[in-house]
Amino acid sequence: MKYTKLGFTDLSVSKICLGTMTFGEQNTIQEAFEQMDYALDQGVNFFDTAELYAIPPKAETQGKTEEFIGQWFKERKNRDKVILASKIAGPAEWIPHIRNGSGYDRKNISQAIESSLKRLQTDTIDLYQLHWPSRSTNFFGVRGIQELKDQEAKIEQEMHETLSILKEFIDAGKIKAIGLSNETPWGAMKFLELSKYHDLPRVQTIQNPYSLLNRSYEVGLSELSLRENCMLLPYSPLGFGVLSGKYLNNQQPKDARLTLYKGYERYRGENGVKATQAYFDLAKSHGLSPAQMALAYVNTRSFVCSNIIGATKIEQLKENIASIDLELSKEVLEGIEAIQNKYPNPAP
Repeated sequence: MKYTKLGFTDLSVSKICLGTMTFGEQNTIQEAFEQMDYALDQGVNFFDTAELYAIPPKAETQGKTEEFIGQWFKERKNRDKVILASKIAGPAEWIPHIRNGSGYDRKNISQAIESSLKRLQTDTIDLYQLHWPSRSTNFFGVRGIQELKDQEAKIEQEMHETLSILKEFIDAGKIKAIGLSNETPWGAMKFLELSKYHDLPRVQTIQNPYSLLNRSYEVGLSELSLRENCMLLPYSPLGFGVLSGKYLNNQQPKDARLTLYKGYERYRGENGVKATQAYFDLAKSHGLSPAQMALAYVNTRSFVCSNIIGATKIEQLKENIASIDLELSKEVLEGIEAIQNKYPNPAP
């Protein structure tokens, strides 16, 4: 395994991060334990979760993922071996079961952190992230916005308040560092600006989608990551599993996410399918696993801190973690760029 520093902290995290959002929905607690055991044995010391999980979000499974991780910590007595990341859910009408739609004010942050700590059976969360912006902007597959509904002064005030509250939890030792998720260049820079001029906690990471099907992070945010040392934690590096090739030719694998659930189609538009087929063919022509090729590309990007991989089957997990040892040839990299030029960012 390879390791890197988490922003300006002293936390050394594995370049592969275990994503856990299927725990409690597609994965039983026994399967979750098996995944966490294997990941840790392979040197993966960075786990990512959220109060929202399991996915898809619903009241009956909300918090289950954190509960599974907490039970694993309790039984294995190995909390000290894991750098743990979690997230607070942002305001949204589609999650009325989480504090009536949540938000990033004192009441919501306090309740979210205390509830997560209890479920996780730990005294501290190493990286605590805002799951999505509280303002109107584009995220979760939305390519752009047509109007700005919030006044900038109000947004800044809310961001300042959020950072101030999080500082109190850092000072209390309940969280160690903070990060953003599904954020834009403007939002990330505003948070960094506020922390700089008001002596507030500095954002250390940004968790956004990034894969061969969506490289939009490279426009704007990659420069921010490199210049500000606020690096990317890419999620969906396989585009909901699409880049493995298992959905090509209209296949519907049993127990796969896109077979079971609706609303996760953004990686399967017309150009997304064409690009996926091209990447699949490229990998096969070089004797590579399509999934490992896609992950290896993400692993080596200079603005990536740790690649969040997830799996429902232990065989998938083994293949995904092993991508850390794959070095892509010049020919493969040139082939990837040729496909990107032909089908630029087909998925939002």
